[in-house]
Amino acid sequence: MCVQAWFLDQFGVLHDGKQPYPGAISTLEKLANTGAKMVVISNSSRRASTTIEKLKSLGFDPSLFVGAITSGELTHQYLQRRDDAWFAALGRSCIHMTWSDRGAISLEGLGLQVVENVEEADFILAHGTEALGLPSGAACPTSLEDLEKILGLCAAKKIPMVVANPDYVTVEARALRVMPGTLASKFEKLGGEVKWMGKPDKIIYKSAMAMVGVDASDSIAVGDSLHHDIKGANAAGIQSLFITGGIHATELGLGSYGEVADLSSVQTLASKFDAYPSYVLPAFTW
Repeated sequence: MCVQAWFLDQFGVLHDGKQPYPGAISTLEKLANTGAKMVVISNSSRRASTTIEKLKSLGFDPSLFVGAITSGELTHQYLQRRDDAWFAALGRSCIHMTWSDRGAISLEGLGLQVVENVEEADFILAHGTEALGLPSGAACPTSLEDLEKILGLCAAKKIPMVVANPDYVTVEARALRVMPGTLASKFEKLGGEVKWMGKPDKIIYKSAMAMVGVDASDSIAVGDSLHHDIKGANAAGIQSLFITGGIHATELGLGSYGEVADLSSVQTLASKFDAYPSYVLPAFTW
């Protein structure tokens, strides 16, 4: 397998949010030594610089990567530039669904007005699932149930949603946490329009290919989510490597990290998600 560019998911591949997975750092170093260009592509609500800082704090050497592209970074750029027709038509007033425990997301420099009343909103901006942003810039902790009630009102008003993190759940030290993609999926079921700013949409893979100047045929995406990482790679026309020890570990009956999944179980799960990896490994180790 001769590829020039590696597009790497972080949570569930490189680390679990608290510490690197065994062998992940040495694998990156070995790939770097072969001249591989590596980009972290992450459905993270946060800016790319925050992702690199997070990796650094976990013991990863930032110089191993060409850079990072996050769904949060793409969201920020598209809202700031507004050179895309869909974003150019978007108003400036938004209902902001964000984080509280995990730290609120700054909207500085975007020229947006955060509102609490659905009647005043032009769109929903979904960065998190724990809180509602206030006009002051603070965040008010809000239950998922209450956020879903607001979605109902927004769907009735026919205002769109921009989702800055399309993940449904994420792995945090072996526990699963609900992510903004779950809200976006609910909103679509209510008849709402959603702009998905990360995986599995091709938008993030195209940005990664542009960053390294490599074509789809010379790229591979590595991830632990069939719906996001593998389906996204399929849509972008690039090869993919499915890591079974991440968010699908329980579904695949895996008890310990590095345990090899039964191939027929992987095939069944791939069919369920209509996402087909080129390669399968228990962990990102080489």
